[in-house]
Amino acid sequence: MKKIANILRRKIGSEKVKTDEEFCISYSYDATEIKSNPDIVVFPTSESDVKSILRIASEYNIPVTPRGSGVGYSGGSVPVKGGIVIVFTRMNKILEIDESNMLIITEPGVITGDIIKKSEEAGFFYPPDPASMRNSTIGGNVAENAGGPRCFKYGVTSDYVLSLEGFLIDGSRVKFGSHSIKDVAGYDLKKIITGSEGTLIVITKIILKLIPMPESRVLIYLGFNSLRGGSDFVVKMIKMNLSPSALEFIDKTSLDAVRDYTGSDKDENINSVVLMELDGTKKEIKNKIRIIRDNATSSDLKKLKIAKTEKEMEKIWNVRRNLSPAIAKLKPKKINEDIAVPIGEITNTIEYISQLAEEYDIKIVMFGHLGDGNIHTNIMIDPHSEIEIKNSKIVLDKIFGYVTSVNGTITGEHGIGLSKKEFLVYQFSETEIEIFRRIKKVFDPHNLLNPGKIF
Repeated sequence: MKKIANILRRKIGSEKVKTDEEFCISYSYDATEIKSNPDIVVFPTSESDVKSILRIASEYNIPVTPRGSGVGYSGGSVPVKGGIVIVFTRMNKILEIDESNMLIITEPGVITGDIIKKSEEAGFFYPPDPASMRNSTIGGNVAENAGGPRCFKYGVTSDYVLSLEGFLIDGSRVKFGSHSIKDVAGYDLKKIITGSEGTLIVITKIILKLIPMPESRVLIYLGFNSLRGGSDFVVKMIKMNLSPSALEFIDKTSLDAVRDYTGSDKDENINSVVLMELDGTKKEIKNKIRIIRDNATSSDLKKLKIAKTEKEMEKIWNVRRNLSPAIAKLKPKKINEDIAVPIGEITNTIEYISQLAEEYDIKIVMFGHLGDGNIHTNIMIDPHSEIEIKNSKIVLDKIFGYVTSVNGTITGEHGIGLSKKEFLVYQFSETEIEIFRRIKKVFDPHNLLNPGKIF
């Protein structure tokens, strides 16, 4: 690889190419525990750099793994075949906010939270808000088709991608989509690329749709005495067509973990929490709050609090955003799954998983975007306990079997990557997986672009 590194240095600049082992280790993993060292790490600053890197990789048959901040939960940016890792953190410019056409043009290394903030400063709204938005890059969000709490009302990343520009593995430039909201010219390949986990093209420019900012918003905290009380309330609100902008569910184990993590007081009467965000005109919100109060009279409801200021809302949302680091304190190892089920199966699925936790004496933490049936299911184990490792595999097998039996999915937003490869057969037949392989081969005939992922 020394020869390749020298060629890259001559082509894009020596300061953009790193090969020392200690440095490469830093780019060998993501939020999973899967690790694999790259041979070379490169930091392009322009589309010209990316084109050169890919042409060299293609010529010498070297695997390439695109990478943003490396905060994914599926091993999608882990370079399992070694080779070159392209880190996009230096391609981090918002190129334009086009106010007349309500769109934003950005490089892939821009932090998602910065896109949200800059859009709001210009008077617009970019709704997708994954929990990692303060760290994750928009390129990674596109690669995984990220969602977030607001996706129940507003949709996921793919609903805002108007156009994608980038390069095939051989350095050929491609553009899919346009700046128009409606576009049915040819196959909608931008939809295929969004969520393809960096296996089809290397994205260098992203054009996103923006929408008008809602006039007002509030956040409602509802604490319930039981797990079922919270999940049943979520389903009830969905059926009443209140269109909350966010509808989150948190179980007691999660709540206790966050309170221990942040040092806040525990409430023993609350065993599940629903966070419901409403936006729209002040009149619309007032009417919806009245409906919620009228329907939240169950004896199972123990606490209702309405946050109206940004400071109050941020304090409550921090409970949700602190979940991942908080539950990591419960056990040394976290198996992070993000199943999703049809709305009518939410309560049954939560109860089924709770029963598995009790039956196999294993700690399972649940929270998530229940508005769209996305249940983040975290199996917490001690990696030194043979029985816990064994039981976690049995439980995971049963969860995926159950979810697919009710026409759900094994991943709602994290992607397949490496961690869920073996479970793809739960959801797809061999014929269907073969179609995936054929699509991959059209874009990347020699399997050099993020190889080893998905299938």
